[in-house]
Amino acid sequence: MTEQQLPSWADPSVSPAFLDAQGVSRRQLLRRAGLFGATFALGSAAAPAVAAERGFGGEDPHLAYLVGDHHIHSVYSHDAKYTFSQLAAAGAKYGLDWMVFTEHSNFGHAEYGAPLEHDEILRARAENPRQLIFQGLEWYIPAAEHCTVFAAPGPHEVDLLTRFESAYDGKLLGYTEGAAGAADTARNEAHAVKAIQWLAEQRRTGYVDDVLVLANHPMRLGIDTPHEMRNWRDAAPEIMIGMEGAPGAQGAAVPGWRGATSIRGEYENKPSAQSWAGYPAAAYLTYGGFDWATATVGGLWDSMLAEGRLFSITSNSDAHRIVFDTWKNGDWPAGQNFDNTGKLPDPVDTDSPQPGSDFWPGQFSRTHVGVTRYGYRSVMAALRAGRVWLDHGHLLDGLDVRLKRDRDHGRGVTLGGRLRVHKGEKLTLNVTVTTASRPNPQGILPELAHVDVIRGAVRGAVSDRDAWRAPDTRVVRTEDVAGRKGTYTLRIPLTAGDESFYVRLRGSDGNRHGAGHLGASVDPNGPIPHEPGNGDPWADTWFYANPIFVDVAGA
Repeated sequence: MTEQQLPSWADPSVSPAFLDAQGVSRRQLLRRAGLFGATFALGSAAAPAVAAERGFGGEDPHLAYLVGDHHIHSVYSHDAKYTFSQLAAAGAKYGLDWMVFTEHSNFGHAEYGAPLEHDEILRARAENPRQLIFQGLEWYIPAAEHCTVFAAPGPHEVDLLTRFESAYDGKLLGYTEGAAGAADTARNEAHAVKAIQWLAEQRRTGYVDDVLVLANHPMRLGIDTPHEMRNWRDAAPEIMIGMEGAPGAQGAAVPGWRGATSIRGEYENKPSAQSWAGYPAAAYLTYGGFDWATATVGGLWDSMLAEGRLFSITSNSDAHRIVFDTWKNGDWPAGQNFDNTGKLPDPVDTDSPQPGSDFWPGQFSRTHVGVTRYGYRSVMAALRAGRVWLDHGHLLDGLDVRLKRDRDHGRGVTLGGRLRVHKGEKLTLNVTVTTASRPNPQGILPELAHVDVIRGAVRGAVSDRDAWRAPDTRVVRTEDVAGRKGTYTLRIPLTAGDESFYVRLRGSDGNRHGAGHLGASVDPNGPIPHEPGNGDPWADTWFYANPIFVDVAGA
């Protein structure tokens, strides 16, 4: 594999004079973490094991956060249109450090496209040595929706994906039935579990160095049931690590663009025969651009966290067709189509805007992962550990979260981590925010207005695996930070009670708020749906962070 260079903002040989304001800000964050220069030297080795919670207390390392997108489509997907070079260049322009190309499984892709795509992946890595470029797949889950599947670079990365696609893809196998009580539903759901277990076995045996799975746009069709999501997680928690907290297609409801019924994320569906009957109508919408499962305090995501097990969230572009873009798909040569080539013709520029719902990778949606080294396996290790926060519209330059016992010195544990304490112990949640240092791609200088602290009791495994409520989770504190600039730290006191619990963070630009789905007593100022056709994403931006768990001794 081509030698990997550090990103410009992390490379001491690149003068600050050649960096934009955000690059300078990120370099300052890296220096503050003590990782600048040789300490953050390139290398694909996984980050050192986190020392969080090996007894009482526990402490995580200083981290640098790399920005990425795990859901991107190119000409090797039947419904997209861009080349690898166009997408990689856009990722570089908008500050991505890592990106995953996730082509749709398809008969043409399985037979022809994937090997051709791999050759382009290798060229893209060589042409973009300051980016980490993964090859992945958008898997049609038997009986359910879609997932991102991607592996660490290595001699078997494409073989793993093509073998997986042929043996386990719901669309290719005809294993799409998922309606309650249908004859094939149980078989199809079981096949999805087998698929994840097979991936875990490939990692265990060393066939690939690493592989991860994340559920994509889980509530878009209402066909990912709570019990299926729990079954996927439990099949191999080290492989099936989470879900998109916010879908791509965030430009779908730009006013005057796609139509009067358009919704951010293209969440424009109604329940079907395949949908799970236990979801309310509200589940089919986005809230501040975020999926209902994530945006509802005390909802599905919280119900999974309340079992005491990590399930991460991400955000991404799902890039297919970019809003206001002027490119269109090229024409097919005689006798060719996607099924017999596995690749669309390269796009051509029309000089006039074409239909689209998406933003370029990194233009609007960003997933930040905390690493101690720069490299492919470091990114994957950080995702697995849950050291993840996400933002829309470049709302923040940086976020560092640490939870510690007041009687301990040091930094404490961070996102995705666990802290063991005694009942009644005093804790402090330190939230260090670095505000946006430059206008975002829309020309707006984002301003964070508030930070919400969400706390939920941990009650262990649920008896009803279709439960989607966490009745003891609620917003317990809101910090008004309007007008604050630069880097500052919020110090939030917490007390351990009788039960183990988790705490997570959310915040926004303050433009759109209302009572959450489960009422104002649970979430007084949460994200709300926009009016159909009138969902300017740049005017309603949020950040979300993964939880930290607190295990109370004796609970």
